[in-house]
Amino acid sequence: MSDAVHDVDVVVVGFGCAGGAAALEARRTDASVVVLERASGAGGSSAQSGGELYLGGGTAVQEALGFEDDADNMLAFLRAALGPHADEEKLRLYCEGSVEHFDWFCSLGLEFEKSLYDAPSWLPPTTDGLMWLGENAWPYDELARPVPRGHRPATCGFGGWLVMDRLVAACASAGVVTATDTRAVSLVVESGRVVGVRARRFGDDVTYRARRGVVVTTGGFADNPEMLSAHAPDLLGHGVVSDGGDDGSGIVMAQAVGAAVRRMSVVEVAYTALPALACRGMLVNARGERFVNEDVYPGLFSHAALHEPGPCWVVVDGQALEEVDEADLWGTVPSYAAETIEELESDLGMPPGALARTLAGYNDGAARGGDPLFHKNARWTRVLTGPFAAIDPRIGFHNPTHRAAPGATGFAGFTLGGLHTTVDGAVLSLGGDPIPGLYAAGRASSGMHGQGYVSGTSLGDGTFFGRRAGRAAAQSR
Repeated sequence: MSDAVHDVDVVVVGFGCAGGAAALEARRTDASVVVLERASGAGGSSAQSGGELYLGGGTAVQEALGFEDDADNMLAFLRAALGPHADEEKLRLYCEGSVEHFDWFCSLGLEFEKSLYDAPSWLPPTTDGLMWLGENAWPYDELARPVPRGHRPATCGFGGWLVMDRLVAACASAGVVTATDTRAVSLVVESGRVVGVRARRFGDDVTYRARRGVVVTTGGFADNPEMLSAHAPDLLGHGVVSDGGDDGSGIVMAQAVGAAVRRMSVVEVAYTALPALACRGMLVNARGERFVNEDVYPGLFSHAALHEPGPCWVVVDGQALEEVDEADLWGTVPSYAAETIEELESDLGMPPGALARTLAGYNDGAARGGDPLFHKNARWTRVLTGPFAAIDPRIGFHNPTHRAAPGATGFAGFTLGGLHTTVDGAVLSLGGDPIPGLYAAGRASSGMHGQGYVSGTSLGDGTFFGRRAGRAAAQSR
């Protein structure tokens, strides 16, 4: 029995945020489009994300709240925060197109409240439309004018589902066809050009031929231990931020036809140290030493903690615990409490005198109105007095046992490296030339990130460069 064959202009593989953006823009460029999704519905890891969108340059929300921003200022921050080795060309395009990209999200029906959440957080317990993501923390506040750029759709809690809900609806309205329960197996190549995708659906072979181009948007490889071992061992042994389908299949499929990859070692990690508490106290390693300013974007203190001798602890006093609203505590309860820092130090098994010396230095700076060691903002720097408490990030959030599970590290992450692409999503060969008919975006590709990450830049660059890849594929002949 011969395979079923479908002919369209553009085939998109994977229906997360990048795939949805690529499909929508390709359809709006007058191409017929089918999206192949191996799950029973769209969304992928994008739908499970926090939903933050890193946007700036003078969006309507920024302007309504009195924040002046521009593309150059945004670029100066992202160049540092996503570096070293961030993709300069992609960064600049993203910053220059950020206001238009914000307007594009609004055109999908996403709404953003014109209010600011003004404290460090992984995910604010409010519907505020704007939040700081480390722009006002050292050293970034000295490299660029501090302006908040974390745009949040108007929903409580995780908002990735809302972003995907609006994107899926827009694709359906535009006439994009979605083939769910369809697993891409390999690319079809004829005369050096990618002309389609071989897939499996309900046990049957099916081929989708693409007259103009194929866009790979299948996500990263956090769920593939073999690929992690080969390329990104920093994630091995830790949790992953994924829907379970980030197995690198699209990357491997493209490599099979000669595609190059880039920055495969780069990962983002999140540490379950609560920013609302960390910024009010000290984040210390197993030697009782501070190693970062605790008010920085939490993904950055997470990366720092990953390379410190562990376990790490958040040390606070009673006032800090009282200051944080219950909704922003995420069920966090201290593992240890003590009247004196020496008692707490002993409970944590730290070298005698180490934590006490760290506290003495911290309090000396706080009494003088600053943090000479790491320059934490004076708003969050005050003298800490007993009784003291220590929170173990390995426990996670909403854990009633108040003890870490065996093997728990407190870290979870995802990959940022992938297929090497141009700014328009064309996948490059090992020789550096575009592979005709093949495009990629999102975490299946290496986007604008270097070694760093900020919340909202994955959904942001996935959709921004997904749109560009979709248009380029639709215009390809």
